[in-house]
Amino acid sequence: MVYRLVITPEQQQEQKITLTLGQQHYLFRVLRLGNGDRFVAMDGGGKSWLAEIAAESANIIESVDISTELPVEITLITALPKGSGYEQVVRCCTELGVSTFLPVISDRTLLKPSPNKVDRWRKIATEAAEQSERQIVPAILDPIKFALAMNSVDQPQDKYICVARGDLPTLGNCLQTRQEAELVIATGCEGGWTEAEIKLAIAVGYQPVSLGSRILRAVTAPIVALSVAVAALEKI
Repeated sequence: MVYRLVITPEQQQEQKITLTLGQQHYLFRVLRLGNGDRFVAMDGGGKSWLAEIAAESANIIESVDISTELPVEITLITALPKGSGYEQVVRCCTELGVSTFLPVISDRTLLKPSPNKVDRWRKIATEAAEQSERQIVPAILDPIKFALAMNSVDQPQDKYICVARGDLPTLGNCLQTRQEAELVIATGCEGGWTEAEIKLAIAVGYQPVSLGSRILRAVTAPIVALSVAVAALEKI
């Protein structure tokens, strides 16, 4: 098994990678690796290299061609759930292949995230990308109000808002006839979206869809939505 680490541009100087103290601890103490052992270094933007450990640094051996990304870029808009629920959303949906996370403050959102929380979400996304052998680390944007989020997506994209109740087509069926190269999926927090929020989303081009006949938790809904999307996009 070859382990993966995400590196920053500052860590790479030509064919050498300077390892941070945290990365040294992970490689030497947690994984029990040593000089001469190899791992895959990722820049988080799609490039990867096979690297060999040499004390506090690593030497790049060769570039690695990895193809693990979905054929379509997915932006996940999630009304922030209470507590630490969004951490689970970030971890699981990174594993599933999300390209961009856009957390939003909706009418029923209770969580008021601090910059420290956003930093933690980004760290979780990095760890999940390493673990799941992603080519990229998904971007996590700063939280914004729901109305602003609805109007922030202006390029041609297939856009869906998941609604808990109503006689609506399922997300899975809608994805069979998608037309654009990018996809946006929005899921609500506890209590779901308000009627005003749904009307606003429809007005700017979002199609309301169902995730099934059962009512899902705010943390479960985005994970289910991404699972449905992955199954449709990769024909699982």
